[in-house]
Amino acid sequence: MLQSLQALLAPALVERLVLMANHVLAAEPVATERLRHHVGRSIGVQWRDWPQRLPAPPVLLFHVTAAGLLEWVPDAGAPELADLTVRIDASRPLFLLGQLSRGARVPMEVQGDAALAADVNWLVDNVRWDMEADLARVIDPRLAHEVANVGRGLVRGLRLAIGAGADWAARWRAGRP
Repeated sequence: MLQSLQALLAPALVERLVLMANHVLAAEPVATERLRHHVGRSIGVQWRDWPQRLPAPPVLLFHVTAAGLLEWVPDAGAPELADLTVRIDASRPLFLLGQLSRGARVPMEVQGDAALAADVNWLVDNVRWDMEADLARVIDPRLAHEVANVGRGLVRGLRLAIGAGADWAARWRAGRP
């Protein structure tokens, strides 16, 4: 049942994540300019050491568009044939989520085109979503500030919960629950 649910939800989730990534990239002209130099190139993402008990995440292959954005290629068979391959250590999914929620770098290896790797590395280090600015375009800026403060508090709580879960999982794997 988990496999069929995953097969149904994963493509929709990836599409939304690509929309979000492109929204964040489009807000940073320097980011899209860096990617424009790589039009037509592809970036493959592989999950290394994914836990066998969990449904496997989808294969991810992205093409760089003329606008300097990313386009997901569904049903890509071999992301290792991409111009750039990013292998993310997914052996500890809760730790990975915690890293992502902090905006910290996740454990990964990058192989392939050096220029594309340098620009992707720059994007990972420098591009962040400004949720408050996006909210301020839709609602009053003061209210957007308050909503963002509540969101930051929720993220802090989520980080603590994920950190506690990751600590418990590490102790459980070591045989000390």
